[in-house]
Amino acid sequence: MSFLTLILKNPFRSKTRSALAIVGIAIGIATIVALGIITDGLKTSTEETLKAGGSDFNVIESNVSDMLLSKIDESYINKIKSVDGVQDATGILAAIQPIGKNPYFVLIGLEPDKLAFSNIKITNGKAFSSGDAKEIIIGKIASEKLNKTVGDTLTLKNKDYEITGIYETGDLQQDGGAFLSLKSLQDIEEKPEKITMIYVKIDKGANVDTVTNNIEDKYGSDITTIASLEDLQSVDQGLNTIDTASWAISILAIVIGGIGVINTMIMSVFERTREIGVLKAVGWKNRRILAMILGESIVLTLVAGLVGSLMGVLAIQILLPLGMEGLIKPVYSSDVFIRGFLVALTVGLIGGFYPAYRASKLPPTEALRYE
Repeated sequence: MSFLTLILKNPFRSKTRSALAIVGIAIGIATIVALGIITDGLKTSTEETLKAGGSDFNVIESNVSDMLLSKIDESYINKIKSVDGVQDATGILAAIQPIGKNPYFVLIGLEPDKLAFSNIKITNGKAFSSGDAKEIIIGKIASEKLNKTVGDTLTLKNKDYEITGIYETGDLQQDGGAFLSLKSLQDIEEKPEKITMIYVKIDKGANVDTVTNNIEDKYGSDITTIASLEDLQSVDQGLNTIDTASWAISILAIVIGGIGVINTMIMSVFERTREIGVLKAVGWKNRRILAMILGESIVLTLVAGLVGSLMGVLAIQILLPLGMEGLIKPVYSSDVFIRGFLVALTVGLIGGFYPAYRASKLPPTEALRYE
């Protein structure tokens, strides 16, 4: 039997113990993969929202921990319009309201003549009216989930709003929510003359960096410009918190998985003491014994990495119909799975090193006498 064959077969001699070790590590890997898929989905969706309607950049309140907490005075819309290089600007108010079984229904307040900023295509009916008219348009996904269509009503804060149209944008979050006039949403949220964000388009040939720098120089104490996801992450702690949680879970998985692997491999070495003595007696070097045990540990954890990745994907598929669908579009990037396997490999190296070192230092005479 070749050296490689030994490494591949030995970890599974005790099937029950190996299965328990694999499942324990796989749960940690599954959590890492699932959270990574959700995080990448949130980032992609947020980036799509930032680029709504082809706006060149957005403006939000300075020093906010979450984009939805931004509150800008409406007067800044005209101030932004007056900056050199700005072609047009419009303000929106974003809010979350519980609708039906969805506790995170997205509402966006916007003037109806500025709907082009959100790249809306009304597929049925017409746009809502301006002012405080009790009219609303809902996305295609929201229409299907709420079983609502043109002519029906949607209740917001105990007031009925007539659905005048169904729209599509291609943005999962927006298509799962609704648009209504800015004034109506300001009344609902009790935020008179306040907006969450300003969408900005610049003149043809104008430089985005120059325009954003001019805005920051004039109004930087109150507002900040967001031209990319990286800019948003510098002011929005929500996305950073998710990233931090993902890395924290990775470290926890390494610690817990490493303990499990140490236990499994020490028991394996203990049961194979005489076998290791025989191998040493026939000429195996210490480093060859160490490589064998360490290799077995890595094989065990890589199998756990594969199982954990499959479990993570399965968890996402289960969560989607339970309330995530319409809120987040999962992104299955290679980076997520690479991170999962790197954690599995790290667990194998850390958890397997001590048992491998211990096995390599066993005196052959004592190992051969072991019963």
